[in-house]
Amino acid sequence: MIPVNVITGFLGSGKTTLLRDILARPEFSDTAVIVNEFGEVGLDHVLLEEVEEGVLLLDSGCLCCTIRTDLQETLKSLDEKAARGDIPRFSRVVVETTGLADPAPIVSTIAAEPVIRNHFRIGNIVCTVDALAGLSTLANQPEASKQVSVADRLLITKCDLAAPETIARLEAGLHRLNPVAEIRRSEGHDFDAPFLFREELGDAERRAGEVARWLAKADALGHHHIADADTNTFVLRYADPIDWTAFGVWLTMLLHCHGERVLRVKGILNVRESTSPVVVHGVQHVVHPPMHLAHWPDADRSSRIIFITRGIEEGAIRTSLTRFLATLTPQANDAVA
Repeated sequence: MIPVNVITGFLGSGKTTLLRDILARPEFSDTAVIVNEFGEVGLDHVLLEEVEEGVLLLDSGCLCCTIRTDLQETLKSLDEKAARGDIPRFSRVVVETTGLADPAPIVSTIAAEPVIRNHFRIGNIVCTVDALAGLSTLANQPEASKQVSVADRLLITKCDLAAPETIARLEAGLHRLNPVAEIRRSEGHDFDAPFLFREELGDAERRAGEVARWLAKADALGHHHIADADTNTFVLRYADPIDWTAFGVWLTMLLHCHGERVLRVKGILNVRESTSPVVVHGVQHVVHPPMHLAHWPDADRSSRIIFITRGIEEGAIRTSLTRFLATLTPQANDAVA
């Protein structure tokens, strides 16, 4: 299936600069980019031809198109045109959101529509953050903090214009909001675009390394949650194997009732039904298909689940899951405090 990557970030944070860089790079030649308006990204210098109405082929090999009706119809149209040979085939999609947009509905779109789900899957959510205005934006704009919280990769932009101590404070704030996202810096050129869109979980060889990075960050949290305003980040640990079915039912119920406030779930589970660890991750209402690792990435065999929530305290999640596991699986132990 073709990964759909999302570029999000608040107004003026550098999304368009990142997008222009992608459109010009030969290594992204097999990419279809979806934007709201062609004029916003200034394509004149990279335009090759219009291969279909509203679909441009750039000299880098990228395809660029605008959203005519909604994302579902745009993705279906691209897939159909590539299958017919009307446009070149592509191996990834990049969607740029508006500065005030919540990226989570894009994830829901891909997960909810059966036709799309059979051809596409969600890739990385990349969030750009302005080094100059980032701290004040995060403090005053709930949309910006949510964009950061659901991201897989964070790119601090305009680092050539900001003082080192300002960047350091911003980076610390970003880590408080989303401790499991990898952070990179950019001065407007030569940033690591391939890393931003490389899917570690989608690659069997890199998957264990990505999970190990999550766990290292979870261990750094210790046994205390990190809170920023209304956003809470914490990790639950269970020493003994847990029942996979019970956990799945609980998580489904949690997201059904409170999905808007569960921004991110990432973790590794030691389940009774498997000798290999199971990786889970999701964004709000959407949970990606679970994945198995061939081996544990470290010596710790406990289940560790990282949550980023808004308006839900750690104690409520901990109590709910521990009691649910104990009810359905009487031998289950309490979460390690």
